[in-house]
Amino acid sequence: MKAYAAVIGARFRMLLQYRMAAVAGLGTQVFWGLIRMMFFSAFYRSTTAHQPMSLADVITYIWLGQAMLGMLPWIIDREMRAMIRSGTVAYELARPLDLYTFWFCRDIARRTAPTLLRAVPMFAIAGLFFGLQPPQSWAAGGAWALTTLGALLLGTAIANLLNVSMLWTVSGQGISTLMVAAVAIFSGMYVPLPFFPVWARTVLDVLPFRGLVDVPLRLYMGHIPPSEILPLFRTPVGLDTRPDRSGPRTARSRYPSARYSGRLIPCAMPFVSIVVTLRSPFEARCSTGHLP
Repeated sequence: MKAYAAVIGARFRMLLQYRMAAVAGLGTQVFWGLIRMMFFSAFYRSTTAHQPMSLADVITYIWLGQAMLGMLPWIIDREMRAMIRSGTVAYELARPLDLYTFWFCRDIARRTAPTLLRAVPMFAIAGLFFGLQPPQSWAAGGAWALTTLGALLLGTAIANLLNVSMLWTVSGQGISTLMVAAVAIFSGMYVPLPFFPVWARTVLDVLPFRGLVDVPLRLYMGHIPPSEILPLFRTPVGLDTRPDRSGPRTARSRYPSARYSGRLIPCAMPFVSIVVTLRSPFEARCSTGHLP
């Protein structure tokens, strides 16, 4: 565990050095947050129909989403893409670490450091000038913090799945384009999920993307009682602790890292079987030199 903690710490400290990039990103996110706020303000002024959320709640939803934007799994790590395309990903297998956990820890740091640099001033600016409301209660704030951590782990697991998929697709451009649309729409980042039709929400509640944005933000505003947090964790964010039995038996015997006695993978339940299925063949492919 010390090795993985060191990976997170070293990567986190390195990314904290990019302060000007964080300032530029903050300006961009504030700009788009203002555009979205004006869009919804015009929508509410043009209708008298009952809406599932008040305008004040929608504005809070917008700014919370903008602050947590860096945690969404819609961009593949450029360094990882370069390593896979050049074949230098084989050097990753020489490390005395579990490959999946190593990539997972690396991606956690990649999502937390830039997000912290932007989120703290974002909360201050939006709270003072643009209508960001405080949590509904202390319990709601605690539930929001806990589910935000779960959203970070879920997003990292999905991002790792994208990284693994590049062992087959090489480019990663296609899956990245599809994931941008899927995450932005199905997580509630563009339009809050309560505005979707009832039949669509029935489907969206099953998908893992809801746990990235909609669940933490609605807990923050008190739309979902904090007492319901445990059922929410069981549904959109699953914890797979089953031993890995996938992949050819010969691959597990030839390559030690392809054997697992059990692990904790923060992942959406629909993605668990995919992650488990892809992981061992991916490592077996690398160990035998059959890289794209």
